[in-house]
Amino acid sequence: MTDVPKTEDVAAWLAYAERLTAAGDPRGEAIRLECGGGDRSAEAYAEVERRLGLDALRADGSWQFSWSRGFLDEASFRLAPGGRPGRRELVERLLTWHPVDVDSVDVDVDDPEQREGVLAGALLAHSASRRLRALDLRLTDYHHSAGRVAAALAGSVRPRLERLSFGYGFEHLFEDGEGSAGSRIDPMDHHGEGLVQTEIWEALPALRTLELEGAFLFPSVDHEGLTRLRTRGAVISDGSLFLPGRLPELTSLELELETDVFGGACSVDQLDDLADAARWYPKLRNLDLGGVEFDAPSSDVLAALAQSPLLPQLEALTVRDLAIPAAGAADLAPHFAHLTLRAAGTVAVEGADEEEARRVLGVE
Repeated sequence: MTDVPKTEDVAAWLAYAERLTAAGDPRGEAIRLECGGGDRSAEAYAEVERRLGLDALRADGSWQFSWSRGFLDEASFRLAPGGRPGRRELVERLLTWHPVDVDSVDVDVDDPEQREGVLAGALLAHSASRRLRALDLRLTDYHHSAGRVAAALAGSVRPRLERLSFGYGFEHLFEDGEGSAGSRIDPMDHHGEGLVQTEIWEALPALRTLELEGAFLFPSVDHEGLTRLRTRGAVISDGSLFLPGRLPELTSLELELETDVFGGACSVDQLDDLADAARWYPKLRNLDLGGVEFDAPSSDVLAALAQSPLLPQLEALTVRDLAIPAAGAADLAPHFAHLTLRAAGTVAVEGADEEEARRVLGVE
């Protein structure tokens, strides 16, 4: 393939476009029109999709994607509902056209729940996806597709991918999911091992923002450049909440963990893990626990945080509620004087109105 410019300079990309056109690649004309601000670039990219075989993926309705400089720029995957006429045939064709980890994972094309991974993996395995800048993957048949999609994602280095969302939706953590064909998916089947065994982080050197949703997705998240991490659920395969992995550049950590399907809330003892967080996240400045429901009163949560070795390095802390007995408020407040303290919900000190409670606790 013609060398891709490593600069955003328009002249370099126009020269690249000329080389593509000379080679008979339709992306050359699309890039030329795009760089010139022409209204016909969308039409040209439709032709690119047709020539590259991506029009069938768009027609399925599961993928939404945009183009920039001859490559996919942003992409979002949501499995289109229903069996979609022709999806089985499309999957068969994709398995031949873009084998995605077929050596280690056999796909039964007669099983509708195994098709999602092929649909998602095919685009990620395509050479046009290697300059993706943002990717949003919300899976339905995640018991089959999460590992397959991760393998496709890690199949080549993606030097521009800055934002990644990965996982599946749920109402109550650990509840059974429902596959696209109506089968039961038990997340607990993946506790310990995780849905994904492929190491994907080295393939994403530019990643800065990561959002994970679900249960037991990855054994760990280890990345040299990640600055913002948001999780909803228990996304690490061992169920840990505060120590997903080594993240030396992480500055913002936002967690959401509501009462799970068994009626349990997050144990306040998990805050003990923050003792190691200063070593794992030496640049962490913003810790947002506003979406975490603990199994203890907010006064106990604040008391545990007050003793955490991580606290001195924080500049902002958000908790769910602050309902503190009067006797403890004055003692706790000084521990948080150096940072911006916020509460997502109630702020109360026994015997004081809300304004006074906020003043005593130093809540923004």
